[in-house]
Amino acid sequence: MALDHAQPGQVIDLEPLGAALRASLSHAILKTRTLELMRVVLRAGEALPPHHIHGEMTLLCIEGAAEIDLGASTCQLRARQLVLLPARVQYAVRALQDTSLLLTIRLPAGRGARHCVVDDPKFATASASMKVA
Repeated sequence: MALDHAQPGQVIDLEPLGAALRASLSHAILKTRTLELMRVVLRAGEALPPHHIHGEMTLLCIEGAAEIDLGASTCQLRARQLVLLPARVQYAVRALQDTSLLLTIRLPAGRGARHCVVDDPKFATASASMKVA
């Protein structure tokens, strides 16, 4: 089943989900040849397993709090905070509270949907429905 992605000129609402967060799922927002945006929803204690992406990324915490593990360092994101994740660096994300994040990926030319390398087989590709540990 094809996912509905935002179209050029379409306004996208990124308001916090609030009380609806616990029942919400991660989903793709838009994808072009060079850009992908996804809303990642994690309940407290849930995590995205360690993986790396071939393109640069940003994670914007819309609501809640999450810990980002970059191997050699970690950082915590709270609502309205953003972090840049370099290309090809393994990272993992763990929700400290019920959290929604905006993940923006700059896709390298020629990589297409095969841009995510995952060490956990439960997590297929960044553009598929995101599975959590």
